[in-house]
Amino acid sequence: MSKVVPPSGLVIVDKPAGWTSHDVVARMRRLAGTRRVGHAGTLDPMATGVLVVGIEKATRLLGHLALTRKGYDGTIRLGETTNTDDAEGETTSRTPAGHVTDEAIAAGIAKLTGEIQQVPPQVSAIKVNGERAYKSARKGEEVELKARPLTIHSFETLGVRRDGGTVDVDVSITCSSGTYIRALARDLGADLGVGGHLTALRRTFVGPYRLDQARTLEELAVECTILPIAEAVTAAFPRRDVTEAEAKAVEHGGRLPALGLGEGPIGVFGPDGTFLSLVEEVGKQAKPLAVFVP
Repeated sequence: MSKVVPPSGLVIVDKPAGWTSHDVVARMRRLAGTRRVGHAGTLDPMATGVLVVGIEKATRLLGHLALTRKGYDGTIRLGETTNTDDAEGETTSRTPAGHVTDEAIAAGIAKLTGEIQQVPPQVSAIKVNGERAYKSARKGEEVELKARPLTIHSFETLGVRRDGGTVDVDVSITCSSGTYIRALARDLGADLGVGGHLTALRRTFVGPYRLDQARTLEELAVECTILPIAEAVTAAFPRRDVTEAEAKAVEHGGRLPALGLGEGPIGVFGPDGTFLSLVEEVGKQAKPLAVFVP
């Protein structure tokens, strides 16, 4: 008997706390019955929420999806720092933060909203001289990480809770790809002079894929719900429907005339609704990024 290949598409997983993104991929390989599984946008083990997982051909979409805007709910603790900038690490300093006012917190958050420069955490997967920063950190080495431009589209306070010397700030953040929320916690605490770290994080959306679509691993073990690749592409990118002649050209990696559909990937679909390729418009032409038909 030939092996049954699962349909190509996306699974929107509600990642549990304590799991790495790689752990989720390993479980999904078993649940979907294929080795061709990957994920878009890593979540730290402490974090929960939306993790977009690609199955079969949809793994080739993931690099394009990873570049989209993301949303998070989290809690920042002011008055304590850790060596990882989150609750997974060891406490490195404590400074009483009870005097920090709500107005000061709001002013600090305002400074971290909009177009900003962010230095990644020392414990991160950024490569410096060919080695991951977290590996250097484990050896006790401090590496110089360069600040990167990011966009924090919104940074809102949901609530402030005070307990002795610490202040917990519940926040909701929408940001560009590559943002470290724990670095925002670190930088807010530093700006307020009391230090800070992230104690909780839940990703609420990645591009068009939101928590209300996400399924827990327990739910997926009962029914492995795969969003078909055509639906996944239509949700994430502008759609272009082509003629039979244009479809033949696309299938062989040919170019199409640009229609002014904007920057970034565009999903191309044949006359029968089959998803054919991702293209991007450059000048007067739509160039192929990836062809998905045999």
